Amino acid sequence: MLTFHQSHWGIDQWVSYLRDKEIPVLPSSQAAMTALRDEALDEHEHMSPRQLTDFAYSDPYLALKLLRNAEHRRSRRLGQETTTALAAVLQLGYDDMLHLVCDSVITDDTIAGANDCVAHAVMSAHIARSWALYRADISPDEVTLAALLSDAGELLLWHFAPELPLKAEEELHSGRAQRTLKAQQQALGFTFKQLTLTLAQAWELPTLLGMLIRGTDTPRANIARLAIDTARHIIADSHNAALPSDLVNIHNVVQGATYAQLVSPLPIPEDDKQAILAAVEQGQVTKLDDPPAA
Repeated sequence: MLTFHQSHWGIDQWVSYLRDKEIPVLPSSQAAMTALRDEALDEHEHMSPRQLTDFAYSDPYLALKLLRNAEHRRSRRLGQETTTALAAVLQLGYDDMLHLVCDSVITDDTIAGANDCVAHAVMSAHIARSWALYRADISPDEVTLAALLSDAGELLLWHFAPELPLKAEEELHSGRAQRTLKAQQQALGFTFKQLTLTLAQAWELPTLLGMLIRGTDTPRANIARLAIDTARHIIADSHNAALPSDLVNIHNVVQGATYAQLVSPLPIPEDDKQAILAAVEQGQVTKLDDPPAA
């Protein structure tokens, strides 16, 4: 429960509080890693770094934990910045990764809002990776990691101070705010994205990832940003009227791909995909009054 003083903290106080906290992992990640640790030694030889990376892609907490630990080691060795989940896995190594996760604190997976936030981050990363591959991006994994970590600030609040995201939800559901960003600003005095970016600076994460998360106007950052927005629309409603607009927007960035290719990675029923394509073809694209919540 928040103390009286914490209930009046601004973004600087929360960054100071969160920056040195131990980052948890999902219970499912710890269970999987514990099972790997208990396997026979020769079984470990069949686990590739890419397979270990897949665990991070399904757990944004874990991805952030790996990145921070890898960057801490890199800073002592002055090596190349860690900008992908695969690089973080390679930096740590198999045994250290197992110990890191198996000995970690875990999140409370009974909190619906936290689970929704995890689902959004994972979906964003999946969509971003697919779109980056269609663009033949120089490093789709960088775009993927940026999308996966886009909700880092909110995720940490769900773990350490769930009263704050719940307060923002109440602001939105009550009608006092019409947009998610406005609700966060009214309830907390800052947005979750601002918290994520400020924490990234405090942790001294690679500048490239910060730029991609911020949504700097480059094709790569736009892919991450549009994937984040599209995932949010899908979670709200797979029939969301904003999805045809999302498809048009990403096609403007990834012009070498067809609309059918760009809609294919969306985790929605095939009928909904066909409806989106039909709406785009017929010019039935909803224009939003302001950008989707970040």
